[in-house]
Amino acid sequence: MPLADLDDISTHPGAVEDELRRVQALLQLEQKEDLAQFKLKSAKVSIQERVKRGLTWYPVTITKEDIGFGGKVVLELERPTGPQSLHLFQVGSNAALFGNLPGHSASEPPTLTGVITGVRRNKLLLATTKQDLPDWVLESGKPGGGKLGVDLTFDEVSYREMDHALGVVMRARGDRLAELRDVLLGTRRARFRVPPIGALDDLFYPSPLNASQLAAVRHVIAAQDVAIIHGPPGTGKTTTLVQVILETTRRERRVLVCAPSNTAVDLLTEKLAERGVNVIRIGNPSRVSDLLLQHTLDARVMAHPSYSKMRAMRQTADQYRETASEYVRNFGFEERQQRQLLKEEARVLTQAANDLERFITEDVLESVQVITSTLVGASNRNIRHLAFETVFIDEAAQALEPGCWIAIAKGERVILAGDHHQLPPTVKSEKAARDGLRETLFEKCIKRQPDTARMLTVQYRMHAQIMAFSSEQFYNGQLTAHQSVCQAGLDAYDLNFAPDLPVEFLDTAGFGFLEITIPESRSTANPEEADLLLKRLIQLLAPYDRAEPAQNPLTIGVIAPYRAQINYLKDTMEENDALSGYLQNRMLSVGTVDSFQGQERDIIAISLTRSNHQGDIGFLSDIRRMNVGMTRARRKLLIVGDSSTLGAHPFFKELLAYVKRIGGYRTAWEIADTSYQP
Repeated sequence: MPLADLDDISTHPGAVEDELRRVQALLQLEQKEDLAQFKLKSAKVSIQERVKRGLTWYPVTITKEDIGFGGKVVLELERPTGPQSLHLFQVGSNAALFGNLPGHSASEPPTLTGVITGVRRNKLLLATTKQDLPDWVLESGKPGGGKLGVDLTFDEVSYREMDHALGVVMRARGDRLAELRDVLLGTRRARFRVPPIGALDDLFYPSPLNASQLAAVRHVIAAQDVAIIHGPPGTGKTTTLVQVILETTRRERRVLVCAPSNTAVDLLTEKLAERGVNVIRIGNPSRVSDLLLQHTLDARVMAHPSYSKMRAMRQTADQYRETASEYVRNFGFEERQQRQLLKEEARVLTQAANDLERFITEDVLESVQVITSTLVGASNRNIRHLAFETVFIDEAAQALEPGCWIAIAKGERVILAGDHHQLPPTVKSEKAARDGLRETLFEKCIKRQPDTARMLTVQYRMHAQIMAFSSEQFYNGQLTAHQSVCQAGLDAYDLNFAPDLPVEFLDTAGFGFLEITIPESRSTANPEEADLLLKRLIQLLAPYDRAEPAQNPLTIGVIAPYRAQINYLKDTMEENDALSGYLQNRMLSVGTVDSFQGQERDIIAISLTRSNHQGDIGFLSDIRRMNVGMTRARRKLLIVGDSSTLGAHPFFKELLAYVKRIGGYRTAWEIADTSYQP
């Protein structure tokens, strides 16, 4: 149906509701699958097995106890030093302290729930949900008291908040949320103001932004409902978004800036703070930096003039409670009265401290220009009552649609930033993904209302030949390489490197390097292909003097689509004298495409791994992953793969044609006679 016919939602009653109801059903399917996978990992296994799977630290000791935001207890927990298995604990994860105690069932130990607010080597911080520690925690470590451990727990909160937001959006009638919903889903036209010619020129002159970035900023300022900043790899999306936020804060009292991940929120918070913006980070940062920590809500509350008074009130209340607990038995009437009096004083003081904390929090938030949080964090109790003229969502093309609605419901205007040709959101249920949960609100809006988007077209990361294939395949050939990177190969980085092919495809067809399936993990490896990649990588690095100190050391990334191949590559590198040093000083990193999202390296080497007689390429057919992998490279992109397996897929057929056209195609035979053995 043409967009011109969709100006008013009233002509299509129920269509949007039906679509959102489908999304809600898919979200419930995803929650069930996520919970089932979590239970499979953690249920009915011993503590030792949970430790091995990375779901548990045991035993742990409490090395520090403090009072955090809201008067809740924050515990520093430490596990024994020495060799430890890998773990899945990270900032923002839900966790529970448990007691392996005499007299309690091993299957149902006493627990104290909380959120992880810090992880560093063998220590973590757990912000609990209680203002007082239960007796079983206090007794741990004493003779007969048992030991403590900490488990990861399933994240019910995120699903609950997303489901709630979908319900609110579906029920919206005749209000601003209903209008935004209909614009985002394409049933109402997005509106834009038309400023007088030259009216905005003074705001951007002189400007470090290029023409396409400036056009995006102007587009956002003109938007009355929704605008999209489409940022392909290396085009300065974050820089542009920060500038847009700055311009918006000059016009509006307070804005909300969200992203689906803690990492993205932290980056934006730091960038805004560096520009002098009064910004507060809600929630728990995933990284530790002085700049970031001083802009957290906790830090700003602690810096408030009234904080010391509130802290003293809490400490006095704690003292009253401790004194009252001493009067346990064998006391007379007066002693019992004194005990009740102390308890009442503690209750009154605690209530007064809570009231003062609410006042401090509201006072801090009253003057702030920008509040940053994850999408789920936008439902935080401290900002739940706040409304915003503009809500920004970065990395929106990686965010589940239900999560976006949590933030959107708080705004009068929505700005989305991202790139739907890079990694999609993670969806664990294959059925939910197949039926549409992986399609983001960003994708829906940019497809249904293309006029809402402005694409950034100048990239500052890659050599022109690395960029060109991605530009043609995903961005209609609209990308151009800035002159600073256009011809910047390895020889431009270091004169020891001879002029080299910026893009090289090493073809193993006919070599018999067939893939191996690992049944236990359902993963795939190709050791011979991996050896060939490492052989070529060593050849590339031979002219580079790693011992010579460099202001900007060479960085190398090795990418493979399968965990089994990554493990083989890592193990082989660690045993190889020519490469192990690069690993040790962190110049070289190995991982999946997902682990390199948002990053870049001077050299990227990709092992495509798949080689079979059936032409089966598995999830290599998700070409967005290849787009991300290839565009991490700044100066050199090396791809190793089997053209006879890959060539039947249209994308890889085009890739092979491209590398042949630019002279970057080589066969494995060309380097097969070298003496290197991994």
